[in-house]
Amino acid sequence: MSDEKNRAVAEAILPLVGGAANIRSVAHCMTRLRLGLADRSLVDRAALAALPAVLGTVDDDTYQIVLGPAAVAGVTAQLLRLLDAGGGAETADGPVPIASAPTASAPTAEDLAGRGERIRAQARVRNATPVKRALRRIANVFVPLIPALIGCGIVAALAGGLANLGWAPALVAALTAVSSGFMSLLAVFVGYNTAKEFGGTPVLGGAVAGVIVYAGVAKVEAFGQHLTPGQGGVVGALLAALLAVQLERWTRRIVPASLDVLVTPTVTVLFGGLAALYGLMYVAGEVSTGIGHAATWLLAHGGLLAGMVLGGLFLPLVMLGLHQALIPIHTTLIQQQGSTVLLPILAMAGAGQVGCAAAVYLRLRHNASIRATIRSALPAGLLGIGEPLVYGVTLPLGRPFVTACVGGAAGGAFVGVAGQLGSAVGSTAVGPSGWALFPLLAGPHGLAASAAVYGGGLLTGYVVGFLATYFFGFTRAMLAEYDAPAPSPVLPAVEPVAGTE
Repeated sequence: MSDEKNRAVAEAILPLVGGAANIRSVAHCMTRLRLGLADRSLVDRAALAALPAVLGTVDDDTYQIVLGPAAVAGVTAQLLRLLDAGGGAETADGPVPIASAPTASAPTAEDLAGRGERIRAQARVRNATPVKRALRRIANVFVPLIPALIGCGIVAALAGGLANLGWAPALVAALTAVSSGFMSLLAVFVGYNTAKEFGGTPVLGGAVAGVIVYAGVAKVEAFGQHLTPGQGGVVGALLAALLAVQLERWTRRIVPASLDVLVTPTVTVLFGGLAALYGLMYVAGEVSTGIGHAATWLLAHGGLLAGMVLGGLFLPLVMLGLHQALIPIHTTLIQQQGSTVLLPILAMAGAGQVGCAAAVYLRLRHNASIRATIRSALPAGLLGIGEPLVYGVTLPLGRPFVTACVGGAAGGAFVGVAGQLGSAVGSTAVGPSGWALFPLLAGPHGLAASAAVYGGGLLTGYVVGFLATYFFGFTRAMLAEYDAPAPSPVLPAVEPVAGTE
């Protein structure tokens, strides 16, 4: 979108989230604007959902507005400018009008959205455990890295394609350097974000984690062997930065304020770096190696069952907001093997949901409101942005959410069987799914074969999700409730005009 359109969207969103005074923090990931709000009761959820640019909302540790990959960065930048300018201005056309409620007697899309909001709130309460909160915070470390992972993954795929064809070796070398630069320093970024998320000084977290990727660690011997630069990967960086945060807090509590600027950074970097060298790198290296072996074994020996379980259970993880806790595993596999074989299987959950939504659209032929929601959310679903369909359609309806999971399990089984037969499909980056994942695919037989397997999985997910929902997604009572035809309008009696028959 242009800057003018992005600004218009930002100006429309700002008053609906309680205004500038209610916003404590602004950030974004690949598809969502993430707002830290002082008082969430000030959010006008119905009006926000009615904005054409808004694909959905997620009330999580931050209030998240789904805008899509093409718009989120621009809208975030414009919102920050509005906040810097003191809260923005009214749009020339006034407030964005909210569509009037349809006259159908059946529950509307707004009713489903409200039900989805209540389910989200209940899930958030259930997830308020220390372990699940920790998983969310770890996910928050990796979410800001996703755009760079995607960009570098696509550049790496392009370099690999040219290398396979034997074309432009000089360009291949340049593209490899471009794609590998970020990945070689990924531990530093993870350390920086970890310290920032857990309340430490970000640059100290990055400094301690940077020890892991320093080439000179090859001269250091620990546990009877020389270390390898990068050993432990993102797991080691995460642990090292967490230790740095604790060291910084402990030192700051006991050091006089006059010495803090010298002593605290020194103690943090010195003891955090030594702990990384003589313990964390080895331990994290073993953990990372175990993750790689486990993923390889899972597909080699349990392709069908593993694919069904992973593809079928991913939507519930999305519902609980825990799916991003898998990002460290994906990132570890990408560092070790060049791609993550889990992401293409998990992406099948979105395919099952797309097929499910198409069946709901056909079954509820009299419910114009829900059908309009599906029409607006389906393109995003095809590109792997599933939250609008999850929270706006399938989850509030109940049974269709289950049949969508059945479709995801079928697609996952297809990809899993292919992997067991030697045609495993991986992704060189984490983030996209659906059709948006095609440019990132990798496999032992080249991009075309990988695309064929992945496309076959998507098609299987679409078809099974559609059929399962069409035939088993609704009871007669549900159809009577949700597909009731609109009542005929009652016209007022017209008095005859004098002089007419």
